[in-house]
Amino acid sequence: MFQPDSVHFKVNKSNYMPKRPKKSKEDKLIDSLLKVTRQLMMGRSFVPLSLQDLIDKLALPSQHRDALLKVLNILIKKGEVVLKKNRYSWQKTKNEIVTGTIRMHHRGFGFVVPDDSISYPEDIFIPKPLTHNSVDGDKVEVIINNESISEKGPEGRVINIVSRGRTHIAGIIKEVDRLGELIAYVPMLGQSQRVVVHPGKRKSLKPGDRLVMEIIEWGTKDTETLCRYSHYLGHISDHRCDIKASIEEYELRSEFPKSAIDEAQSYGKTVQQRDIKAREDLRDLECFTIDPDTAKDFDDALSLKKDRKGNFHLGVHIADVTHYVRPGSPLDSEARQRANSTYFPGYCLPMLPKELSNNLCSLKPNVNRLAVSVLMTLSKTGELLDYRITRSVIRSQKRYTYKEAMKILQDKKASPHSKTMKLMEKLCLLLKKKRFERGSLELAVPELAVIVDEEGLPESTEYIEYDITHQLVEEFMLKANEVIAKHLTDEQKEVAYRIHEPPPDDSFKDFVLLARSFGFELPDNPTQEELQTLFDKSVETPYGQHLASAFIRRMRMAIYSPTNIGHYGLSLEHYCHFTSPIRRYADLIVHRILFGDVIGSEQLQSITNHCSEQERISAKAESSVKLLKKLRLLHAIQEDEPLKEYDAVITNVKPWGMTIEIMALMMETFIHISDIGDDYFEFNERKMQLVGRHSGANYRSGEELTVTLRSVNFITLESKWDLIYEEIPEEGYHTKKRRSKRRKKSKKHKKR
Repeated sequence: MFQPDSVHFKVNKSNYMPKRPKKSKEDKLIDSLLKVTRQLMMGRSFVPLSLQDLIDKLALPSQHRDALLKVLNILIKKGEVVLKKNRYSWQKTKNEIVTGTIRMHHRGFGFVVPDDSISYPEDIFIPKPLTHNSVDGDKVEVIINNESISEKGPEGRVINIVSRGRTHIAGIIKEVDRLGELIAYVPMLGQSQRVVVHPGKRKSLKPGDRLVMEIIEWGTKDTETLCRYSHYLGHISDHRCDIKASIEEYELRSEFPKSAIDEAQSYGKTVQQRDIKAREDLRDLECFTIDPDTAKDFDDALSLKKDRKGNFHLGVHIADVTHYVRPGSPLDSEARQRANSTYFPGYCLPMLPKELSNNLCSLKPNVNRLAVSVLMTLSKTGELLDYRITRSVIRSQKRYTYKEAMKILQDKKASPHSKTMKLMEKLCLLLKKKRFERGSLELAVPELAVIVDEEGLPESTEYIEYDITHQLVEEFMLKANEVIAKHLTDEQKEVAYRIHEPPPDDSFKDFVLLARSFGFELPDNPTQEELQTLFDKSVETPYGQHLASAFIRRMRMAIYSPTNIGHYGLSLEHYCHFTSPIRRYADLIVHRILFGDVIGSEQLQSITNHCSEQERISAKAESSVKLLKKLRLLHAIQEDEPLKEYDAVITNVKPWGMTIEIMALMMETFIHISDIGDDYFEFNERKMQLVGRHSGANYRSGEELTVTLRSVNFITLESKWDLIYEEIPEEGYHTKKRRSKRRKKSKKHKKR
């Protein structure tokens, strides 16, 4: 068997290209500290701190004291920080003008991604009234208000639209007004913006028609937006065009160019013998894949053995996509633009053509596949002892679904790999323990999958529990990603890190109040252990899903960046994405860097910015289609059972109403105060609840309710609900159903 030139802690360097001068470790540390220190000191709640206080606040090891001093001196010279009485404070400077791309939230506010990400590493929050009628994707000029730092980050306002991000928008004909004009609803502009459509040659447009429109004139909040009909997508009642409409709305790339398809097809359908010769042959290794039921793009395969000393020998084998997708090629150009695969109910819009994503790169069983193998040795307590990274050829012995793997672990299904799988479970639990010890949180949030037929018609929903099979795959992927990130950092290479900043202090306080409103005890400044205890307890209640989701929403989004500031959620100093190169371009880039490709700092910054942005766009597209499918399912159920009751829980209370979550569908909706009972309700700000003036009935976060569906609006993706009451004669008013009855239903539902 051929043994390539690879040793412990070293990468096979036979494929390396000439190196360019690298930043020293100290320079990289200074860059990272500059970013996190700026972010800390610009925070709304920041107060002047001493050097030691800053070290404690940033959770820095003592050996980084000198580096932090250098950072503070740099900021002092730039006039950003002032040292007075041995305390460092942030110097409020004059308002700055920044150019960047705005990304809009469906609630009307936005975030500007600065062009100069080095000087302005954080996205700039733009409140709804200050967007200057900009729309998603516009290039804008923003003035930063240094006197106002929101919990969402630096705050600013748009003062100029440099260029529009698009010439066409997708929308739905909402109505024909009294003057005969076609009025469209455009999701990216919101319901308050009036959009008038000139039908052109198509005279038969009617409410519910989905179409793409050419922008004639961008309106303002006081004037209408004028559009011209471009092309037809289908009617809102037709479930078959849901995904096509979303692809148009979010400007995703659907068809691959012929040059990319031709290149993918040129590699054939099987691995060539000539491609195997220079690789380590691991085809005799017992390895297999574990993936979701519907997956076709198998990125990773696993192997595990235990030696006489009790040490674990873990192999994480990742598809070697870079062998086929070469820099500058048609495949590479298209993959870079897409940046990731997008997953809709029943359909995947892939980053790579199916010839690669579903075949030649996919680690299918019983066929030769080219891989990058991370071979790790871990102690009996889960400590990493050594590792080796090599380009290999593997032959997966079996493809398991998560459900099949779970049955094997429960001894409900026989398998020749059951012994190895149970060993994987043991190692998984050790790695989880190590992760908890370092302060990482685990939010075991089940996923609700919408099951659709071949034409996209929703048929049912299915809970996908975060069971031990999901956990063991995730733990092994996390370990491989960490090893690669640390290895590349030690090699002083540029890295496309996956970074995650700590949540703002204000967000933490808000979450503590929310948890208390649900009846959980939590101190003002909870430790990681106390938070984990909360999530573990909440899993057994109807509030577990919402509390986990609420915590995630209050955290900053993880992004890709060449600047390493660590990963807060995982409590890791070094982390990157390496294990999914079939569906994420950032992973593919890490593979290239690993085996010698030289990517300049500016180019890497551009790539990571684009990957982060496309990830957000894909998430929005996926979410919109999933919500529409849920609404279609609700509407179908309503036609069969008009009075069907649903369990719900109040997740937020405002003066004008309350947000509830429909438990069976993991879907939030809003009930206006005018639709709550026959009493006059007042908002108690201190207790964050609505209280009936006459009945004394109250609604607060954590209350369980029973509701029925009133109506569904497919155009605006909204649903209206009615509360179910029962008469309590001695009180004389309608009040909520007794919680004891509903709680029993909730547990039954959870069991299902």
